[in-house]
Amino acid sequence: MSVHAITLTTADVQTFSFDCDEAESLLDAAARRGLTLPSSCRQGACGACLATVQQGEFHRASINEKALPQGGDTTPILLCSTYPRGEMALTVTAQSAQITSGPVPVRSAMVVANDDIGGAVHRLVLDLVADPVDGLGAPFEAGQFMELEVPGTQQWRAYSLSNAPNWDGRLEFLIRLHPDGLCSQWLKTRAAVGETLRVRGPQGAMVLASDSLRPRCFIAGGTGLAPLLSMARQMAEFGDSQPCHLYFGVTRQQDLFALAELDALTAQLPSLQVTVCLWEASEGWQGATGSPVDAWARDMEAGTVRSPDVYVCGPAGLIDAVEKTAQQVGIPTKQVFSERFLPSS
Repeated sequence: MSVHAITLTTADVQTFSFDCDEAESLLDAAARRGLTLPSSCRQGACGACLATVQQGEFHRASINEKALPQGGDTTPILLCSTYPRGEMALTVTAQSAQITSGPVPVRSAMVVANDDIGGAVHRLVLDLVADPVDGLGAPFEAGQFMELEVPGTQQWRAYSLSNAPNWDGRLEFLIRLHPDGLCSQWLKTRAAVGETLRVRGPQGAMVLASDSLRPRCFIAGGTGLAPLLSMARQMAEFGDSQPCHLYFGVTRQQDLFALAELDALTAQLPSLQVTVCLWEASEGWQGATGSPVDAWARDMEAGTVRSPDVYVCGPAGLIDAVEKTAQQVGIPTKQVFSERFLPSS
């Protein structure tokens, strides 16, 4: 079996090299060499291991096509489902700090809150159990996600963190309940304060570009609010004065959640504006109508903000719309950071 040289370049222009044979996925080959690249489902379903091919031939296994950006003139792939057919040069949106050595850490955590906050969304709060290496610390970056092992199932589900990084071991998630969802059933019927479960992470490449002084636009669909809330909360803790605008959209008024948290955040972060959007607005609704992308596009056309960094999390269609609009208004691809929500396989 032929073995090929793979070169991977990060967003901060650091290079990693490893060999990969034609029967091995790029993700597995990197892991065999001690490199843990951003990923989640490892089955071509979620899009967390997205990369772009700059050079080289490859074979791609069957994947969820919604996990890939639509349109554009690049060649996106999922590392977990791509097999080389020659030397390859790749780029990823992750910073070199998000590429670690060894396996993703697995920790134990205890449920300290499981609250229904409206809109069929639960706020799950966990405290990490003290670890010999990290102590109580929760060493994640704002925007990253963790995987939770649903108790009694040996099945893992990925959810973005909504709180700011901390050294208290606190992890907070905003989880929408689905009628047949495995984690949803646990949250709705069995999850109790004091119960323990395993968590794996942190993971994910969508983090704040800390070296950028540009304005920030956060665009969230549903519980895609979580990682953007984490980013804004970190900005508030740091006293960050960069202008930022959060566009948060749901379908109907009864789907809204976390409005009190957003009100509190605007008081803590004076540079933050919040626009709440309803796709199907009821009579008497005073906020924006349409999608959060529509509201953002209107502001861009009006010149309210110029050449921002754009962070977007939500369904694949929302992200595709943001990427298309960004291209139309001249925002470089490198200034658009995304995390896609796709159904668990």
